Amino acid sequence: MLLFLELTNKGEAITISTSIKLPVGIENFEEIRTGGYYYVDKTKLIKQLFASGGKVNLFTRPRRFGKTLNMSMLKCFLEIGAKPSLFDGLYISENKQLCSSFMGKYPVVFITLKNVDGLSFEEAKYRFVDVIGSEASRFSFLLDSDRISSNEKEMYKAIISMSEGSFKMNTQVLLRSLKTLSELLYKHYDKKTIILIDEYDVPLDKAFQYGYYKEMVTFIRGLLGDVLKTNDALEFAVLTGCLRVSKESIFTGLNNFKILSITDTRFDEQFGFTDREVKDLLSYYNVEDKFKETKEWYDGYRFGNVDIYCPWDVINYVDRIKDDPGARPEAFWINTSGNFQIRRSCNSSGKRLKKEIRKE
Repeated sequence: MLLFLELTNKGEAITISTSIKLPVGIENFEEIRTGGYYYVDKTKLIKQLFASGGKVNLFTRPRRFGKTLNMSMLKCFLEIGAKPSLFDGLYISENKQLCSSFMGKYPVVFITLKNVDGLSFEEAKYRFVDVIGSEASRFSFLLDSDRISSNEKEMYKAIISMSEGSFKMNTQVLLRSLKTLSELLYKHYDKKTIILIDEYDVPLDKAFQYGYYKEMVTFIRGLLGDVLKTNDALEFAVLTGCLRVSKESIFTGLNNFKILSITDTRFDEQFGFTDREVKDLLSYYNVEDKFKETKEWYDGYRFGNVDIYCPWDVINYVDRIKDDPGARPEAFWINTSGNFQIRRSCNSSGKRLKKEIRKE
């Protein structure tokens, strides 16, 4: 709770308390930490990642469960030039040895694929070019690096080249772009690169909807296989998504590849809110009497050994009732996602399945 002093018209000082803001729809860790927003501390994820020793880690969680925010948090902690003040008072700041050893020690490549879609494969591929080109542009200092050869600088230029205001890459440059970036950053810093890929499965899901799934599977197998397999410049990688796509063996050949699904007890508290976190949130905004109602509506998940609440629902509900205690709960999450897969399954299923669904 923040406290402010205000003078009355008689010159008397009175204390006014105001709550910090709720981060409705904000997924940038630095913005939350510097913008005066409530933050549910998930920095234990950092300690667990280093303890687990996974070379490539895939977290599969439902939509709106804090995946992007956690990836942003990892970038802010790991990337060279990190701001230690962002982590003041959080769980990870108490581990002085870990912070000293790993905070701000790595080059980081972070891309999110949540907006990579299109009605055709070519349109979706253009989105890839834009996402990777934008991220690569952050490393323009590579052009002045005395540790990188002129040929390697030409490789970098091919990733960030533009034409008529848009990034342009041919398919071969695009497929190798993430590995190229990791190798160049490794040479420049003499530190291996960390790769963060958020919502890796969205392009596959969209491709399935619009009929170019085989092309997208082949493309992503090439893109991810190049950077995640036998890459001597890779320290480790973290991927997130809603789905585990395994049938087409996108990740075939990866050594030390960990799939951390909702059934895994490891990291089971790091995505979504726990009972304790929800109670603390409600208490902070003086609506702790709403806990039973909140639990009945939003405690519908079981990750590993822990009952988990949907953060999107809880934050939106608390944002409503802190100003209007009489407001009723709503299914906020349902308006954030489509039901394409369910509709397709129903349309292609037999009468028996449709009957069972209606019955339920």
